[in-house]
Amino acid sequence: MGDEVILLNFWVSPYGIRVRIALEEKGIKYENREEDVNKKSPLLLQMNPVNKTIPVLIHNGKPICESLIAVEYIDEVWNDKSPLLPSDPYQRSQARFWTNYVDTKMYEIAVKIWKSEGEEKEAAKEEFLECLKLIEEQLGDKPYFGGDNLGLLDIVLVPLICYTYTYNIYGNFINETQYPKIIAWSKRCALKETVSKCLPEEQRVKEVFSKRRQDLNK
Repeated sequence: MGDEVILLNFWVSPYGIRVRIALEEKGIKYENREEDVNKKSPLLLQMNPVNKTIPVLIHNGKPICESLIAVEYIDEVWNDKSPLLPSDPYQRSQARFWTNYVDTKMYEIAVKIWKSEGEEKEAAKEEFLECLKLIEEQLGDKPYFGGDNLGLLDIVLVPLICYTYTYNIYGNFINETQYPKIIAWSKRCALKETVSKCLPEEQRVKEVFSKRRQDLNK
């Protein structure tokens, strides 16, 4: 009997998207089980009793919570296929450093852009662009941050760039001529089936974000 892999997920979650991409990159068969974030299932509460949040990766009945931990778990367990982290310890440390930078700093700024208005929003956009410039320098002339294949940083950054640039959920503030490498990278990623099949349909996303915006303004 093979491994049983279940992902408790919510389709629009960028954190769930990254776990799905990792599973697809490894060619792992899994069940993507949608959760109602307003009415959490008994299984979710059982598997993640501390934070009670998605995504939760369940491997042969054992839960792995938090998306970055889940992605690294996938890489370690299925280590015979498409490594997501470099074998060199220093390069691995750098991949983790920049992944943490995106996961905390850039995602935090994206939330600020979404929730703020006026000068505060514009300042947050400028801060995001400064971060984007630093990240683009890390990409250099490589096709992916992981080199010839997707790596940990690629997987974490893809959903954020999808929402901020490709779908323009946060407003059209990323200039393609100023960030040609990162935009070319995002388009390259989107052409990969392992990525494209995990990205949600654009119109559905815009409808969800539009409703959330309306709720914020009430």
